[in-house]
Amino acid sequence: MTENKTAISKKKPIDYGKIYHDLLKYKRLYYIVLPVAFALSALYMLSIPNYYTCTVKLSPELSNRSTSTSSLASLASSFGVKLGSGMGNGSDALFPTLYPDLMASVDFKADLFKIKVCPEDSEQEYSYYDYLMFHQKGPWWGKMIKNLVKMLDKDVENDTVRIVNPRHLTKEEFSLMKSLDEIITCQVDKKTMVMTLSVIDVDPGVSQTMADSTMALLQRYITEYRTSKARVDLEYNKKLLAEAKRNYEKASRAYASFADANLHTFQERILQRKAELETEMVLQRTVYQQVVAQYQQAEMKLQEETPAFAVIQASTVPVKKTGPNRSKSCIIFVFFIFIVTSVIILYREDDLKSIIGL
Repeated sequence: MTENKTAISKKKPIDYGKIYHDLLKYKRLYYIVLPVAFALSALYMLSIPNYYTCTVKLSPELSNRSTSTSSLASLASSFGVKLGSGMGNGSDALFPTLYPDLMASVDFKADLFKIKVCPEDSEQEYSYYDYLMFHQKGPWWGKMIKNLVKMLDKDVENDTVRIVNPRHLTKEEFSLMKSLDEIITCQVDKKTMVMTLSVIDVDPGVSQTMADSTMALLQRYITEYRTSKARVDLEYNKKLLAEAKRNYEKASRAYASFADANLHTFQERILQRKAELETEMVLQRTVYQQVVAQYQQAEMKLQEETPAFAVIQASTVPVKKTGPNRSKSCIIFVFFIFIVTSVIILYREDDLKSIIGL
């Protein structure tokens, strides 16, 4: 205990006056380092183009089987209580909270690469993949890298529409898909289930195009999932309807032909055969009518399962840039250089020991 008190008493207080004078001795160094740091940071920030954000909001229709559960979950979440796994506890596995995971899938991103975009300074359309790889505005060093990739990749000049195989990605494709996580984002409000989709790009027109196209693609994915079973049932009933129609027409023609051929014949054998054909025709007509009713029910079921999407905020071409904040970045960088330079000076003047207590 006495040793600790002795160590504390031996600890020298910080001499702020000495630190100030030591830093003041190197004021010429600051006059050189800080303007150079500002010039370099300004040059770097001016090389980065402006980027814009286009945002759309839509509310997906929830299936009837999960509406009551989701309403109860929303009420519980307002009190900080989470019910279930957030999937509605219904048979609809693709709940809105899983839409961001759907957009992060490889298949979805591969379909995004196929979308056609047209930059403002160009009259030619490109696939989104080619646009990101070779035609997007960027800093000068980025253009050098893209030109180098063009020189090394001989297929770029001959094949402007790049086909991405989601089951076998190249390193460039995988890296580009990872960057999409920051370019295209999706957030879902767990209380209201309102989905906010944002796209960032240096070209405001491209950001608006990709926001609309991504929203449409997501709606198509959700619709295909929600209606998959109903579409299978409709296709099956369509086959049954075609077969029932053929059987009915066949039975009807057979009865008509036999009746015309034996119009004035009253033999018991002929009458019995005519009655059998008529019974078969009536039976096939009954089956055909039942299949028609089933087919109409399947069409109604498909329409019922097709989700509706209410667009709360439509996309518009952004006018105001999102970033970069050049002045703030330059100030932060100059301040960082000031701190680093000061630490180096204090280390050389042996002032760091008194500051950190060594």
